[in-house]
Amino acid sequence: MGAGLGTGFAGMSAAAVISPVLITFLGMEPYKAVGIALSSDVLASAVSAYTYGKNKNLDIRNGLIMMAAVLTFTVVGSFAASLVPAATMGNFSVFMTFLLGVKFIVRPVMTTKEAMQGVSRKKRAVQSLVSGMLIGFICGFVGAGGGMMMLLLLTSVLGYELKTAVGTSVFIMSFTALTGAVSHFVIGGPPDWLVWGLCVAFTLIWAEIAAVLANKASPKTLNRATGIILVVLGIAVLLFSFLTKS
Repeated sequence: MGAGLGTGFAGMSAAAVISPVLITFLGMEPYKAVGIALSSDVLASAVSAYTYGKNKNLDIRNGLIMMAAVLTFTVVGSFAASLVPAATMGNFSVFMTFLLGVKFIVRPVMTTKEAMQGVSRKKRAVQSLVSGMLIGFICGFVGAGGGMMMLLLLTSVLGYELKTAVGTSVFIMSFTALTGAVSHFVIGGPPDWLVWGLCVAFTLIWAEIAAVLANKASPKTLNRATGIILVVLGIAVLLFSFLTKS
């Protein structure tokens, strides 16, 4: 439910919520927990992207450019991480989730579609490429944070209005999550199918509910709802991480 709400409202990766819960409360092996979380992302993100696209809140053209860069530079980031100790960056995505939630509450994104369309196609394509490279490298290096990084850059750097930013983010996440989930299951073996089925089903249901509500909400209400959900999920995941360590 938490992962679905985060995906549908804010384009957040399910891995940021599901993984800590499975590891903390079910004692699941971390690699398999991440595989289940990523596979839960696939359908939830795809259905959310369809809902945003149906409401004309999705930028497919620039989303494809960014996705190609993200996938390529995730590999580069993974290679760099193997050469440099990155243990201190483990909670990067969790802190980012919390801080981004506060940002949406305190300084909501009120950009309009008209203002978005004022940017030239060439400039937007270049921005998408560079942002995708940055997001991919950080995802590969840190191991998480893709959804939050995309939302931050799409709203703050590329100047997207919030609904289009979330729609484009979940569109990209559906492909990146599929790539990650397949590789995890190929390398780590099959998951616990009961846990996998429940995670996929409930993430999908709540992501669709959140996406439908988000597309009907006013920009001000959506900013507040997104901010509150991110803050709550950020605090919850931090508590789960603390329980794991203790």
